[in-house]
Amino acid sequence: MQNYLDFEKGLAEIEGKAEELRALGRKNAEMDVEEEAAALDKKAAQLLDELYRGLDPWRKCQVARHPDRPHCKDYIDGLFTEWTPLAGDRAFSDDHAVMGGLARFNDRPVMVIGLEKGHDTRTRLEHNFGMARPEGYRKGIRLMDLADRMGLPVIALVDTPGAYPGKGAEERGQAEAIARSTEKCLQLGVPLISVIIGEGGSGGAVAFATADRLAMLEHSIYSVISPEGCASILWKDAEKMKEAAEALRLTAQDLLTLGIADTVVPEPRGGAQRNKAETVARVGAAIADLLAQVDGRKPGELRKARRRKYLDMGQKSLVA
Repeated sequence: MQNYLDFEKGLAEIEGKAEELRALGRKNAEMDVEEEAAALDKKAAQLLDELYRGLDPWRKCQVARHPDRPHCKDYIDGLFTEWTPLAGDRAFSDDHAVMGGLARFNDRPVMVIGLEKGHDTRTRLEHNFGMARPEGYRKGIRLMDLADRMGLPVIALVDTPGAYPGKGAEERGQAEAIARSTEKCLQLGVPLISVIIGEGGSGGAVAFATADRLAMLEHSIYSVISPEGCASILWKDAEKMKEAAEALRLTAQDLLTLGIADTVVPEPRGGAQRNKAETVARVGAAIADLLAQVDGRKPGELRKARRRKYLDMGQKSLVA
């Protein structure tokens, strides 16, 4: 069943009517409903184009959080072969919010690290809605260390509302774990390619997105805080999230202009949730292109260029 966002209510009605007509046609072979259903399909396609042609930042936040978007596991299944998951931080436990392991990308061995949200109630609870605990970031550090020793490129798939803010996570050193993971990204002597596939929330995303090259899906977001959190702090009113989303400059397009993102991956019409296979293929092509840009560089060159990239951030403006 298709899930619709608040601003897609009109689209839901039209597509629902078209499906109802076709259901009647399946029950009664004498009814000729295809012409009328096709007219509704055309109307729905036009409305879909209009809705997604100029999404404002808040609507992009809603699309980035859409439950039907392809998640980390979908990309692993679609882009990588010989996937061998690796578990645990060798200190406390295994955090299922962070998936990691060895695989082949275009027949080349790589290390894959990703934040998984889950796709239904059971898996969302299992993966803690993509919110990693300290042991998740420490697992990521362990896997990046392993990749560095083996000379394997690291590919990170980021989709998280942020690091888990629970009492236990704080007691086990959440902030320190995030800082260490970010530090490890900067110290890697192998290429690191990160892709924001949905939400890139706060330090929980930065811990795996401090990369040589950062790609963002067209309707993904990347921000130091959620619009709701920002609105609660600035205006003491979470309902002002639309104004906060505008002020945060969290869209892929703004971040490309600001020099934070290196490329924006176009999504199928109506968002990634409307065509998962095509979205996964487009992300794969972007990863291959970005990896080729930094491939073959010596460890020292990679570290120097990565450091320079982040030191230079903030020099660009949205104003020409």
